[in-house]
Amino acid sequence: MMRGTARSQVDWRSLALPAACVLLWVAASATGWWNPNILVPPKQLAAGFIDATRNIDFWLAAGSSVMRLGIGWMIGSLAGVLLGIIAGCSPLAERFVAPSLNSVRQVALFAWIPLLTAWFGDGDTAKVILIAVAAFFPAALNTEIGCREAPAALIEVGRVFEFSYLARVRRIVLPSARPSIAAGLQIALTSAWIGTIGAEYLIDQGDGLGVFLASARMDNRMDVVLVCIVALGLIGYLLSTLLRVSFAKGAPLRGAVLADD
Repeated sequence: MMRGTARSQVDWRSLALPAACVLLWVAASATGWWNPNILVPPKQLAAGFIDATRNIDFWLAAGSSVMRLGIGWMIGSLAGVLLGIIAGCSPLAERFVAPSLNSVRQVALFAWIPLLTAWFGDGDTAKVILIAVAAFFPAALNTEIGCREAPAALIEVGRVFEFSYLARVRRIVLPSARPSIAAGLQIALTSAWIGTIGAEYLIDQGDGLGVFLASARMDNRMDVVLVCIVALGLIGYLLSTLLRVSFAKGAPLRGAVLADD
C-alpha cells in the first residue's frame, strides 16, 4: 500500500511542470502578453487538433514518417549492433574501428544532408540513410561498451568449461551485454525519430510530418505547427514506450547466461 501510494504521488508530481506551463500559456493568451500569431491560444490549438484528426493528409504524413523511421532505424541499429559486437569482443578490431567511429560520430547529423542529397537525390533513399546514420552510432557504441564490460569471472568460467570463442560470445558476452544493447536501441530510436523529422523538414520533398510541418511554417499556420510538434512528441513517446515494454518482456532471458541450450 505504501509503495503504491508513493508511486502515485511521483506520477502526480511529474504533471506539475506541464500543468504550470499550460496555466502560464492560458494566462498569456487571455491577457495578451504574447503575440497570438506566434503562440496561438489553447482554443485555436484544440481546434487545430480536431481539424488534423479529420484531415487524411495528416494521417498519411504521420504513417509515412513512422514507416520511414522503422526502415532507417532497423538498418542503422542492425549495422550498429553488429559492429559493436565485433569491436567489443575483439581488442584488435576495437583498435581499428574505435578511432574512426569516434571521429565520424562528432559530425553533426544534419551536416550529412548536402552530401547524401548530392549522392542519392532528394528522395526517400537519402532520408532513410540519414535516419540509419542517426540510429547507427548509439546502437554501436552501447553494444561495444556492453560487450567489453562482460564480467571477467563469467568469461573465465567459460574457459574452464572449454567453451569455444563463439560459444563464449553467444552464451556469456551477449547475454551480459543485453541491457546495454537495449539501452542503445532505445537511444537509437529517439535519434532516428529526430533524424526522420529533420530529414523531411530540411529536404522538404515527398511526404511526412516534417514536410507537413515545413508547409505549415511557410503558410504561417502556427496552430498547425504546434499540432505537428505535439503529435511528434506523442508518437515518439508511444514508440519509445512500446520498445521499452518489448525489452522488458524479454528481460528474463538475462538470467540464463551459462544455461544449457
